[in-house]
Amino acid sequence: MFIGHFGVAFAAKRLAPRTSLATLILASQFLDLLWPILLLLGFEHVRIVPGITKVQPFDFYDYPFSHSLTMALRWALAVGLFYYLARRYVRGAWVAGALVLSHWVLDWLVHRPDLPLWRGGPKYGLGLWNSWPASISVEVILFGVGIWLYLSSTRARDRVGVYALWSLITLLSLGWLAAVFGPPPPDTHQLALGALGMWIVVPWAWWADAHREDSSSG
Repeated sequence: MFIGHFGVAFAAKRLAPRTSLATLILASQFLDLLWPILLLLGFEHVRIVPGITKVQPFDFYDYPFSHSLTMALRWALAVGLFYYLARRYVRGAWVAGALVLSHWVLDWLVHRPDLPLWRGGPKYGLGLWNSWPASISVEVILFGVGIWLYLSSTRARDRVGVYALWSLITLLSLGWLAAVFGPPPPDTHQLALGALGMWIVVPWAWWADAHREDSSSG
């Protein structure tokens, strides 16, 4: 899943209005932001296998440190605790931790059975990537509803709050379209480097959110 994770992050702003959108996106994408680093370091592995699913050509055969359920729970606890120690905002800490865990749950919806419960353990996945209509519908609905909830919870303080947000939404949309409809990367190294590029979304989200405010204030 791609933009669906971002949709959940946008929606979470309503639950934790004092938490920056950057933090919410970082939490929701934490497993995928960690994954290319582990891939480049050789701790995790992937194969490019066109046709393995109808939507994505990747065989995620070894990624227990970033995408096993037990590690997702540990990362969720770590992110939530770190945020609480840094901000002393209990609700934000719970939401950040839940967003980390939500990534595994949403991936379970679309992945084929390749998500391990623990390293070397059984693997699960509902496999919506084997259906174009189902996988695209889930992504678009989550993304659209998330943006709507974010827009209904915040308002722009200035022009930057408008164009920074909509440029972010455009970037995410174009990235998703390229990932779904574009050609696969030539090799796993290029795949990892491309995935690392998603880190730019975190400061971009901070920039947009810093120029918006809770719509219930004032």
